[in-house]
Amino acid sequence: MLRLERYAGNPILSPNPANAWESAVATNPGAWYDEAAGEVQMLYRAAGDDPEHRIYFGLATSRDGYHFERASDQPVFGPSLDGFDAGCVEDPRIVKIDDWYYLTYASRAFPPGRYWTSDKGGYAPPTLPPAAPVSLRANATVTGLALTQDFHTWIRAGRLTRPEVDDRDVILFPERIGGKFWMLHRPMDWCGPQYGTAYPAIWISSGDDLLCWSESTLLAKAELPWENRKIGGNTPPIRTELGWLTLYHAVGADRHYRLGALLLDLDDPRVVRYRAHDWLLQPEHPYELQGYYPGVCFPCGKVILDGQLFVYYGGADKYVGLATCRLDDLLADLERCPA
Repeated sequence: MLRLERYAGNPILSPNPANAWESAVATNPGAWYDEAAGEVQMLYRAAGDDPEHRIYFGLATSRDGYHFERASDQPVFGPSLDGFDAGCVEDPRIVKIDDWYYLTYASRAFPPGRYWTSDKGGYAPPTLPPAAPVSLRANATVTGLALTQDFHTWIRAGRLTRPEVDDRDVILFPERIGGKFWMLHRPMDWCGPQYGTAYPAIWISSGDDLLCWSESTLLAKAELPWENRKIGGNTPPIRTELGWLTLYHAVGADRHYRLGALLLDLDDPRVVRYRAHDWLLQPEHPYELQGYYPGVCFPCGKVILDGQLFVYYGGADKYVGLATCRLDDLLADLERCPA
């Protein structure tokens, strides 16, 4: 199976000690290529060294896809004051529909604390009454939707996953299919015989409105030796002649996050046409193995420049890395892997 080739200049983005809000973390980037501007726009997950570990999005841009400059010394998007996403915003996925960018992001009502320590750094969400919703008391993850035209001015459209379900890795398709919107998502608790999967898996939903989704369908679950725990979607689908190309992650027995690829039917994205038989990228380098979650390669965005697929990924919940391949080579490889 084809392997993604790491850029020799990795990591391409690291925590910035000059800004308190991104002094500890710069990772898990979403990206979009603006053809009119000739520029890759990247939103990255950022956090400082505060005990609560509040999480924001920073903006960086690049003319060549390799070398990025931060576009602001302030976050361009962050937690709300008192909404469902008041604790953190994480893992941006970006699609463009007409003249607007649509951002899906994971969030919590309260900050997560230093999750990499056994006691979360001593931080705990506020005490809530017994009658409070279970999801609120658990500080469960939900996914929000925000709209922008310039990555500086935002409309918070609201929550697009159900409040009682811990649901993230939500990814929109960049166009309607069969007159409907479509999204991938990964509900953590939908496991067991009644769901058809032993571990959290990738589901797909359609709807007439981006905040209202019909019944979900199980799309892909852990099946291969390197994905014997949960799997989840990573990057917004790209239309190709063979189907909708999307990357996904799988957590193995060693708890490492590796990347796979799916090609979904162009007319019915509930159908997986091709699926990589082996991983495309696995944690191997210090910026992937040493961080707040060791052993992670986690992309939220990819772009195509001159036939080359640029995959922007988070390393160990701390850095941003880049890996590439020729798009045609990946498609040819996947065509030999019918689902």
